[in-house]
Amino acid sequence: MKAGSVVVDLAAEQHGNCALTKPGETVVEHGVTIIGVTDLTSRLCAHASQMYSRNMEKLLFYITKDGAWKLDFKDEIVAGSVITHGGEVVHPKVKELVGGAGAQTAGAA
Repeated sequence: MKAGSVVVDLAAEQHGNCALTKPGETVVEHGVTIIGVTDLTSRLCAHASQMYSRNMEKLLFYITKDGAWKLDFKDEIVAGSVITHGGEVVHPKVKELVGGAGAQTAGAA
């Protein structure tokens, strides 16, 4: 990330999604500010659910076209947000956690 960027690690309470997160602290590493507050829910604005729903709406518009799924797994956003596809676990981290490349979702043949 460029110097001056800011990361707000929403998972800081569980030791974070960013390797440099320090739970309960705000740190600057390589010019990037990493916010690792563990009481984030008490700090959120009244419109957090509206912001979240707007983000989900934009994501759905991004991964669909003319009412159909448009999933390009080479796209960073798609690859990072889709967990399963066609009865298979496709998200690399989840696949690793549930047992490798052949992992199937429940009910898949």
